[in-house]
Amino acid sequence: MIHLVRKAFVLAVMQLGKSVKATKVIPTLLLALGMIPATAFSEMVEFQEFSLGELENRLQSIDRELDQLASNSFHYQIGTIGFRSAHHSDPHHPEWFQVDLDREQTVDEVILVPTLWRHTKTGLQSDGFPQEFRVVVGEEGHSEGEVVARFSKEDQFLPRIAPLVIPCNGIAASWIRVEATTLSPRAWDGQYIFQLSEILVFSGEDNVALRQAVQVSSNDGHKGRARYKETLVDGFTPYLMDAAQGDQSIAFFSELERGAEVNLTIDLGSVERVDRIHLHSLELGDTVPQVSPPGMGIPRHLVVLGARSADFSDASPLCEFVVETTFDTGAIMMRRFPPAGCRFLRLKVVEPFTSDWDGSSNTQIGFAEIEIYAGGRNVAAGKEFQADFEVHQSGRSISALTDSLNLYGDILSIHDWMGQLARRHDLETERPLVLAELDQRYENQKKILNRLSWVTAFLAAGIAIVILINRIWRLRQVARIKERFAADLHDEVGANLHAIALLSDVAKDKVGSDEDLAEIIDEVRTISLETSDATRNCTSMLEAEGLCEDLAGELRRTAKRLMVDLDHEIEITGEEFLQGLRPKQRIDLLLFYKESLVNIIRHSQATRVRTSVTADSKTIALIVSDNGIGLRGELPRSLRRRARLVGGKVRVEKDDAGGARITLRVGPRSK
Repeated sequence: MIHLVRKAFVLAVMQLGKSVKATKVIPTLLLALGMIPATAFSEMVEFQEFSLGELENRLQSIDRELDQLASNSFHYQIGTIGFRSAHHSDPHHPEWFQVDLDREQTVDEVILVPTLWRHTKTGLQSDGFPQEFRVVVGEEGHSEGEVVARFSKEDQFLPRIAPLVIPCNGIAASWIRVEATTLSPRAWDGQYIFQLSEILVFSGEDNVALRQAVQVSSNDGHKGRARYKETLVDGFTPYLMDAAQGDQSIAFFSELERGAEVNLTIDLGSVERVDRIHLHSLELGDTVPQVSPPGMGIPRHLVVLGARSADFSDASPLCEFVVETTFDTGAIMMRRFPPAGCRFLRLKVVEPFTSDWDGSSNTQIGFAEIEIYAGGRNVAAGKEFQADFEVHQSGRSISALTDSLNLYGDILSIHDWMGQLARRHDLETERPLVLAELDQRYENQKKILNRLSWVTAFLAAGIAIVILINRIWRLRQVARIKERFAADLHDEVGANLHAIALLSDVAKDKVGSDEDLAEIIDEVRTISLETSDATRNCTSMLEAEGLCEDLAGELRRTAKRLMVDLDHEIEITGEEFLQGLRPKQRIDLLLFYKESLVNIIRHSQATRVRTSVTADSKTIALIVSDNGIGLRGELPRSLRRRARLVGGKVRVEKDDAGGARITLRVGPRSK
């Protein structure tokens, strides 16, 4: 129940970390509550310094390495589970386990394998693994030793189901003691105990603690073979060797004639100083439940002989294997013996396995692998055993005994196997921390992107509103100017002209019969009415919605209206480019042309006027020429002003016809 609450709390806090800025508070809180290891805490804080790319690379690196490591597969058959101390109600009750080596050894690593408990809700967990302890090594005859490693609650290496690897840096020792100073509660009743499944002490690749003498500080009183102090060094662990690499190999198995003594013999090819043998049990199948008994095919009594001669005339026994109870067998049965120079080894089956569990009484033999070690090397790998009996099981070749493969793949050295399981634990502890940090970074990025999206949308809307308001303001300003100008023309000039027309009518009435005066007054009236019509035309043009949209047409109409009594020609080239001008430019160009024609009418005394307009994508040229008396003095100020407003340059010169020629150029090529 406590484990469930702890797990739920961690998930809740990690979820909280995605919604608040708690990258340092949350890890500290989890550490204080003992819910993450101190090493994981330091990694979690360190991850905050990583870039997003570094975190993603780290996650990929973890996944790649996990793919190369042995998996956590567990031995669910009957077997020994290690040893536990007496129980206590107080966790601060010191307990210790000590392994006495047969001689002084160079100790490179001590590996502690936890005893596992299957929780009904959360699955496998360690049981009785100490919260605080130290590892002490010493020499024979000295009770006080040297502390080579110390672990406290701050290290928080729990919870774990994997082995714990403790480096010892090649120290010389005759005994190794694990002293628990703060105990953990056992699962079933909460009493505090010290419990381990196995203690391995490696000198190079050799487990020098295998089947050595063990001393303990207390005993829980259990008298069964499954849990006594010697099981701390019997070589049995709760794991099945499940390497990440290698092909599946089906174990060797064969029926035997009842009562027959059989032998398996191997030629190592040369004399080797062998010192260890590992017997791997055959697979019992993957059915649930399993239908084969533990230790199936393992001889009840087996003697290993070594010889230099092929006829075994100089044979000597190396070790003996006797199965008295079910607890004497396991996944891997390991035996160490004094080094002996041998080329030939024989496994002599004194008493084979008898399958009386299903009502039959057949005798059988079977192993998944037989490893023979010399100086840390499996010298039997690839060399085939010879049987002095007929193999009666098809598909289970005798070559499987030395192919370095089991049902799951490669067979690893015990040292590498334990190291890979420990490394997997470290990486699987680190991986969720990297994922949590990545999730936090992705969440932060998502929030930033969302905010940027809103800011961008607001900016775009703001810019559009500003442009719209500015356009409306300008249109209203132009409309007001047009309205005011049109009103001025209509109210002031139009009214005055209309008044002249009325006065002309009154004068005509007063004159009486004077026909000459009446004719003159009639002419004044006619001119006044024409002027009034022109004013109305101008007013209508300024009030129009599409002012000067057809510039070419406006130029032609203006010439026709003003040059009514003169010989006039107008030629326009590139009308489509004129239409591409801005409205203001079109109006200014039209007004410049009007001013030019007005000047000709007023001052040139011309009878003929020629207009040429040429436009392309870069330049507009307007040329107005006449046959009058020519320009006297400087260019009129009104023309200079209009040229400046239109953004062009103007010049006046003598025309070939004798009058003046006004030239306006608008565009980057204006000169």
